[in-house]
Amino acid sequence: MNIGDWMHDALGDFQIAEIKDYHYIDTFNEEHLKDDCTISGFKCLDFGFVRLVDTMGTDSAIVQAARTSYGGGEKSPDEDRKLLRYLMRHRHTTPFEMCEFKFHCKMPIFVARQFIRHRTASVNEASLRYTEAKDEFFVPESFRKQGSANKQGGDETCEAFAHADVAVAQSHAYVTYTRLLQAGVSRELARCVLPVSAYTEWYWKIDLHNLLHFLALRCDSHAQAEIRVFADAMLKLIQPIVPLTVEAWNDYHPMRGGMLLSRMEIESIATGNGFVGSQRESDEFDSKIKRLGL
Repeated sequence: MNIGDWMHDALGDFQIAEIKDYHYIDTFNEEHLKDDCTISGFKCLDFGFVRLVDTMGTDSAIVQAARTSYGGGEKSPDEDRKLLRYLMRHRHTTPFEMCEFKFHCKMPIFVARQFIRHRTASVNEASLRYTEAKDEFFVPESFRKQGSANKQGGDETCEAFAHADVAVAQSHAYVTYTRLLQAGVSRELARCVLPVSAYTEWYWKIDLHNLLHFLALRCDSHAQAEIRVFADAMLKLIQPIVPLTVEAWNDYHPMRGGMLLSRMEIESIATGNGFVGSQRESDEFDSKIKRLGL
């Protein structure tokens, strides 16, 4: 028996995919998205990627869990779709927690710090106490000025710095890092000179309910562009596995295709009286009215 046959018999397809060198990811794009998502992924930014390495459950697992609550049996695909949409519409979230997705991600540290704000995922990150950092740093294709309305983000292009200036600063940091290591400084302390544009990687596992919450925030146009790239890739990877759930989520979630109206907004629309609220609330209400064509 040759080594290839032994590996297939002893390990199985998933384990074999896990131990293969994943640098093939550099050739991935949307055309490489396969039905078998266990080894599918997308290149993100300059050195990063997202790949889906394991899943548990599909749309069927969600409706099966929901029907357990009231003893329902097998139903038709159309009835399954109706139930999924009912669950999404009325925010019955527990059945969606029956599905889980595990991703292997590589991203700049500053993007990873935004990921980690979503505390509902299980994360195992590469440690620079045990391994040495690679000479890989994110350099934006263009720089953005600080936003005038959005205090967190940027909008217009800023030409104050050239890409070469940033690359030089990153190079100096990495040279200092390697010199510290060569001088015998421990890895855990030498890493303190590295910028947050350095890359890290991890395994990130999360249930579908919390993943959709993450995607609603991070696929949104208000999210930082650099994390939106990863969120968009994740959405593309899970869509073939839970298509009915993603359809309902897109239709009903207020940060996707749906809309959320407050009591005051409903009263204003129903009575025709002017809306009373803060300036930001009034602006948001006006945008809703325009979208509704009223």
